[in-house]
This record gives sequence, structure tokens and C-alpha cells, in this order.
Amino acid sequence: MEYKCIDYTNYFLRILHCVAESEPIYGVLPINDLPDAQRNFKDTVFRMLFRKKKALLSLYNAVNKTNFTNVEDMEITTLENAVYLGMKNDVSCVFSFELCIYEHQSTVNPNMPLRNLMYVAQQLQKLVPQDKLYRSKPVKIPTPRFVVFYNGTTPIPERKKYCLSDLFEKPMDNPELDLTVTIYNINPGMNEELLEACKLLKEYVQFTEKIRENRKTMELKVAVNKAVDDCIKEGILEDFLREQRAEVIAMSIYEYDQEMHMQVVKEESREDGLAEGRIEGHTEGLIDGQNKMLLLIQHMQDNNELHLLNMLEDKDFLQQMYDKYSL
Repeated sequence: MEYKCIDYTNYFLRILHCVAESEPIYGVLPINDLPDAQRNFKDTVFRMLFRKKKALLSLYNAVNKTNFTNVEDMEITTLENAVYLGMKNDVSCVFSFELCIYEHQSTVNPNMPLRNLMYVAQQLQKLVPQDKLYRSKPVKIPTPRFVVFYNGTTPIPERKKYCLSDLFEKPMDNPELDLTVTIYNINPGMNEELLEACKLLKEYVQFTEKIRENRKTMELKVAVNKAVDDCIKEGILEDFLREQRAEVIAMSIYEYDQEMHMQVVKEESREDGLAEGRIEGHTEGLIDGQNKMLLLIQHMQDNNELHLLNMLEDKDFLQQMYDKYSL
């Protein structure tokens, strides 16, 4: 499969210009240039499965080995799409005085503590009124808990931890800030007690395994469709797949397509003698560039400079604006 690398900078600027000038944005995005797997992308199957309180409580109970049933006491706090930093986490909730942030990953990512630091900061801004921060009385907050459910093809231990302090350029014995993420490997044969405790999670693993197995001999779309049909016949996520069939198929194609694309890129880079870290660095660089642009636009909006958006296509002017706002 060939993957087109699309430069969205100009499209992004054009959309911002349309918004500033109250002009329609229909037709601005290059929809025909997008791969099939990316069209109509809205969510992930994992998020769809655990977006409701009852399902999320079952996951909480499995992780914590508890048997809570008071689902009405749970508050869903998932970041649907925080515009300012462009962040979107999988699922999160406040329950039993804990702020639980759950992520699903199909690739190994040691940067999850840093991502979760950003997530939890956003969450606490939503949960704690700003005026309380200036009072003499201590502000009590729910205890943060960070969990990643991993089902990628790269072998990792059944359970491992990533710490924010592992990313510090200057290691310290007792860092003043740290954050620990627990990674559960949910591939077949791993963390079976956890999977038995959460039926939805177990069946999700079975569904994704069927796709991978089918993919060995079938085209991606055929593999996903057959996995859905077989799961329905076998009672695996049956109601969910019947009700959400079209969206699940679209999401599964997108997720698997992205996973395979990253593997291809890594393999090609190894053949060229490049370290995997360079790939991750390039990806992170793209994300940093997008966030930097968003911050610049925020500054320009605050200072009534949106009429200058078109001029950002000039690299020299763009750099001047970055310098102006110390970005």
C-alpha cells in the first residue's frame, strides 16, 4: 500500500482565514487525497466500547480488583477534543476519589507519562475552580491513576511501568515531579485474570485478534468484515457489533492501517540504517509544529491579529511571529 504524505499547513491556514472572514470552508480540505482508511474517522473502537459508565465501571473493577456497582457515582471526564492543545485521550473518569485515565495503544510508546501529564493537567483545570487555588484552605483533588492497555505486535512484558522521570534530561534520585503509567499487555496469554474480570475487554482482544489473523490471507477491508461477521456468530461483542457495525468497520480499518503503516516505516528506516528514535522524533516534531502553530493562532486572536493569517504562508513572517511571542 502506498501512503501519501499531505502537507496540511496551507489547508490549515485557509480554514483559519475562512473562519476569520466568516466564509464557508466547504471544499477547502483535500478529501480526495485522503486514504480510504482515514475517511469519516471519528473515534476508536476502544473508546466506543468504554464510553458509557457501565462499561467503564467494569474496566475500573477489573483493574482494581473491586466489585463496585454504583455506576451513578461515576463521572465521565474524557477529553473529547481540547481545542487549545489539540489533545484527545481515550477514556477517563472520576470514581471512588480517583481520577482514572485509561489509554489503549497498539504501539510501544515510552512517552505516555508525558502525554498523561498533559491530560491530567487539562482534567484538573476542568475539575478545580480557579478561584480555589488562591485560598488558604488546601484543595483536595481525586488521586490520579494512569493505565495503558497494550495489544501491539512488538513483544513486551505482561506488565511494565513508564515513569515521567525516565524522560528527564537530568536524572535525579528523588525528582520533585513524577508520574507513573502502568502498561498492561492484553495480547492472548497475557493478563488473563484482568481479561476474565472484564468481559468487554476480553472480547475486544478476541475481535482484534481475528482481524490480525484474517489479515494474513485477506485484504484489509475483507479481513475486518469477516472478523465482524464471525464475532457476531460466536457471540463476541454481538450486540455492539450489530448496532455499530458500519462505524466499527471504518474505525478498525483505520486503526489497523495506521498500525501497519508505522511498522512499514520503521522497517524501511532500519534497512536505511536509521534508529527508531528518529522516526519517533520526526513524528513528535510534526505534533510539536502543529501545537506551536495553534499557540501562535491563539496569541494572534488575543491580540486582534487574525487579519494577518494569510501572511503566515511567508516563512520569514512566520518566524517573526514565532519570535514575537517567544514560541
